[in-house]
Amino acid sequence: MDFSGLNSVEQAHMNKVIEKKQMQDFLRLYANIVERCFTSCCNDFTSKAISSKEDQCISSCTEKFLKHSERVGSRFAELNSEAMGTAAGQQQNP
Repeated sequence: MDFSGLNSVEQAHMNKVIEKKQMQDFLRLYANIVERCFTSCCNDFTSKAISSKEDQCISSCTEKFLKHSERVGSRFAELNSEAMGTAAGQQQNP
């Protein structure tokens, strides 16, 4: 983001806001992974230990979830870039 039009105090504030939002997004992603994978993979509560089947399921689940999130983020960035390019083209040709 371009904050060149803001003074240093405003830039610092905006950077803090962005960092806070990124942390919230990360924590939300983490919580979603934990919830989804625990619900899908942990079914036997007769032992304190995680079984090898549960461990493998959790590994697969988290890997799939992270790959999906990465793909969605990449696709969003592609679409955003296309939209910005289209908007810039429309501004040049009113």
